[in-house]
Amino acid sequence: MENQQNMQQCFWGELMQIWSDYTDEDPANRELISRFWDGFSADVSEVQIDDPSDQDEAMSLIGLVPWILVRCSDWTMVPLENLVAASRGTSTRIAAAIDEEVELNGAAFALGGGVDAILVKSHLIDDAVSIIGGKWDKEENREAEAVIEEARILSIEGAGVGERVCVDLTRRINDGHGMAIGSISGKLCLIHGETIRSDYVPTRPFRVNAGAIHSYALMADGKTKYLSELSSGDEVAILSSSGNLNKATVGRLKVETRPLLLIRFEVAGSEGQVVVQQAETVRMISRNEGVISVTDAKEGDEIFVLTDSVARHVGFALNAEVEEK
Repeated sequence: MENQQNMQQCFWGELMQIWSDYTDEDPANRELISRFWDGFSADVSEVQIDDPSDQDEAMSLIGLVPWILVRCSDWTMVPLENLVAASRGTSTRIAAAIDEEVELNGAAFALGGGVDAILVKSHLIDDAVSIIGGKWDKEENREAEAVIEEARILSIEGAGVGERVCVDLTRRINDGHGMAIGSISGKLCLIHGETIRSDYVPTRPFRVNAGAIHSYALMADGKTKYLSELSSGDEVAILSSSGNLNKATVGRLKVETRPLLLIRFEVAGSEGQVVVQQAETVRMISRNEGVISVTDAKEGDEIFVLTDSVARHVGFALNAEVEEK
């Protein structure tokens, strides 16, 4: 009984709920069911997903309604994952209608965190309790936050020739500031703006030579985008080593083929990496708002990295686990 009460607290709180189709039968584990669904509720908008336009309809409701109940005629995970990702951090929660036992795991663990509720028929309630109970036994309830930490460079090596992206902003940025860029979304290196004078090229105080096209970039809203996805009008996050954060608007992107460097670093006991152009004007932010040019950097040097313990799906932060190398 104590375990059931603990599970009930999980389901009925901010975590996952079990809903059951209305029935005259008295189902097992009735005390763990938070809602009996009879086909209508003022706080629930039901969407049948048969094609991409139906997913768009469901997406348009996020932030406008308390609950979206999703039914898929051909059970596929991607629309559900997209809705779960988009709803995180909003006032809208996602419920999924489940018809078969095999679908339970997919909904319960969608993107690691799962949907907010599953609607099952009475004969699936015991299976739902078993699967979701195991889910919460495995997970740690924690709040993840982004932190700027010092990282130690492990190695620097050539990464061949590839496309790199210069992000030209609609305003100048200050010395000691730059963008958070990296190959791993939870470990983003602070890449300095081109504000420092060089003997060979003039300053470009509106520009960040951000890195290879596959890299993540931190946006002003806390999400990430691949550099390849950025476009004029997007707002990116601008940070300093002291934690100052503001935003700037992208005015133009310059994508050009250049020689690249792969820089591996260690922070908080795990490894991260960033791929940047091999050029002395590309600099990483270091202690006391100093900088290190990537062509001068060496093993053991310390740089600043934005660490974030959340996983991401299409740029949205999730309380889940993902491994990137």
